[in-house]
Amino acid sequence: MSAHQRGTELDLSWISKVQVNQPAVLRRAEQIQARRPVKKEWQVAWLLKAVTFIDLTTLSGDDTSSNIQRLCYKAKYPIREDLLKALNMHGKGITTAAVCVYPARVCDAVRALKAAGCDIPVASVATGFPAGQTHLKTRLEEIRLAVEDGATEIDVVINRTLVLTGQWEALYDEIRQFRKACGEAHLKTILATGELGSLTNVYKASMIAMMAGSDFIKTSTGKETVNATFPVAIVMLRAIRDFFWKTGNKIYHHVTGRYAAYHDLPMS
Repeated sequence: MSAHQRGTELDLSWISKVQVNQPAVLRRAEQIQARRPVKKEWQVAWLLKAVTFIDLTTLSGDDTSSNIQRLCYKAKYPIREDLLKALNMHGKGITTAAVCVYPARVCDAVRALKAAGCDIPVASVATGFPAGQTHLKTRLEEIRLAVEDGATEIDVVINRTLVLTGQWEALYDEIRQFRKACGEAHLKTILATGELGSLTNVYKASMIAMMAGSDFIKTSTGKETVNATFPVAIVMLRAIRDFFWKTGNKIYHHVTGRYAAYHDLPMS
């Protein structure tokens, strides 16, 4: 990715007009899932490409420096060497997109990747992950500390209360402060879509996050009861498309699975 996007002024008139047609989105999701998947060598190519979009992640209470070392080794060598040779992909530099850890483990990840001789970025969750309910001052300091320790991408989580109560200006202001605290690090805003109440709220939260300067918008923390779904992904991608048409800024989409996440292609 290039330098982060700066965002735009808050446009509440745009937000107030939004109303997502849920039945239409659900029908579209069914159509997409019914499509025939790619086959044979094309399937292998797409799977290899998907590996390069993964943020290899550990967010466990029992993380240790040795766990982080093993994770970083796996990030550098995500596919067995014999398989890569069989596919004629040996030496092509296939790694994961990033390693993602808690702020307290950023130093361990930076150190392990440096020792491994690779430049895979280190991402770190912040802002009271996964609930986002800690004091704003604490959340901002958490971002700054992670960046100081070497994280080049910060995964923030929004305060869902602001969405559920329609406090769009307050949400915009918080994310703008997150953007400033990130400095030159990329900002990925986690929406926790399973806790936003409606697809309309998903669209609005997506748009606010992009206006506020997010480089990525992400479905979920992986800790909610409901995480990524096809309908949610469609709504977020359409918000990305609309934002690009209006501003010319390309934002990236990030989907959280059970154990890892991948970067989707930018809408253009």
